[in-house]
Amino acid sequence: MSANEYRKRYFDIWWNGIKSLPHTTSIHGFKFIADTKRHWVERIFWLVFVALSWYASSLLIAAQYDAYLNNPISFVVETTYKDWNTYFPAVAVCENDNSKRAEEISDSLWGQEHDFNIEEVLKEWAFFKGVTYYTSEFCNVENGEVLPECVESNLTYYANLVRSTCKESLSDCSWNGEAFECCDYFRPLDTELGTCYAINSIQGRESNPPFLRMVSNRTTGPGVLRFNVLIPANVYVLNEEDVPALTTIGSDVLIVGPEMFHRRYIALRNIENDSGTRSIAPEKRKCRYNDENFLDVYRHYSYTACTVQCRKDAQMRFCNCSNYFMPNVPEHLKCNVLKAPWSSRPGLYCNCLPSCTEAEISVINDLKDATAEDYATVEIELAMLPSERYRRNVVRGILDLVDLDVIFLKTLHLQFNVPALSTNSNDDHPSMQLTNKMLSYKLQCKQPNIILQYHSYLCLS
Repeated sequence: MSANEYRKRYFDIWWNGIKSLPHTTSIHGFKFIADTKRHWVERIFWLVFVALSWYASSLLIAAQYDAYLNNPISFVVETTYKDWNTYFPAVAVCENDNSKRAEEISDSLWGQEHDFNIEEVLKEWAFFKGVTYYTSEFCNVENGEVLPECVESNLTYYANLVRSTCKESLSDCSWNGEAFECCDYFRPLDTELGTCYAINSIQGRESNPPFLRMVSNRTTGPGVLRFNVLIPANVYVLNEEDVPALTTIGSDVLIVGPEMFHRRYIALRNIENDSGTRSIAPEKRKCRYNDENFLDVYRHYSYTACTVQCRKDAQMRFCNCSNYFMPNVPEHLKCNVLKAPWSSRPGLYCNCLPSCTEAEISVINDLKDATAEDYATVEIELAMLPSERYRRNVVRGILDLVDLDVIFLKTLHLQFNVPALSTNSNDDHPSMQLTNKMLSYKLQCKQPNIILQYHSYLCLS
């Protein structure tokens, strides 16, 4: 047999199969479309409605799939607060000024006859706030004469000479009236503002820092953390994964100084996550867990840590160096004077997701009174036990894609002459066995309301 005859015979087999398909297939309606003995109006009727039914089924499947991709999560509010343990948030203390120490360090480094402007420069290095006026004015070669005391590298070393240690910063700490050693729990935390001291933060220098159990419930009542701050400082109340940052909202920062008593009342609303939340991509659930970390400035992910990473990347991109306080940056990549080319442009956009576990911390009230002490006393107290919390639920997970299979099988039931989705069908039919297996899997894995949806598909006939 020649090659042409072989191809012709092969083509005839397929063509005869295609021509006989409408008469032999079990697809509902096809045999009526191909039946030449029927009136042409009836054949067109079947053609139109078969096409419309397939089109409608495809729209339904596409809508379900789109909902799975774009709306897999819902938020609900839980009010079963009687059984909750509420964990007190992390608290960070960051020194913001110390003129006396800057003067002492300047005298020790450059003698008592130094230019006093260098003290302001040294304070800018030590307590970086995003603006370096004196450094740009007196230590910038482009501006003309430079003070002989100015240095061009290793600014972190000079800044740390001025900043106070933990024991020089904090004293007399207590939780609900029970005293504890401050510096045992307030551990060093590197930030873009310099070294702070934070209690119960997971972002500190130590991978396993000691944690103080600060729990409030119906038995203990609302908790209160009290401590003395011996230096001018900013106090931050944060989630355990968050860090103090240049962009922290000013109203969330408690500025403390000597001879003042500060009391801040806060309210907490925690977030619980459904067990299936991790199976949803971060971009779809609109949050990241702490261990889903891609940052190099901190070990754990959080929104504030992400914004710090964003600023570091922008600084490296435009200046080839970063803020000298930036965590986890080698010394040779730190800027001596940071003046970014974008300083006169609109703000930097950072595409950062929130943390999946961060609580909502609200300031209820701030009270302060004058004292005769040369330090500040700070009390941070829960205004009340939380009466509600948020819960992130998965409403469309991976297993819900099985529903698309059910819709497809229902389409087959409508279009094919197959009893798979009929309640009177034979259980030995292969398609019914497939449906039974899917239903068994669904019953084991899903909730009752989803099972009811499945039964509603099965009961259609």
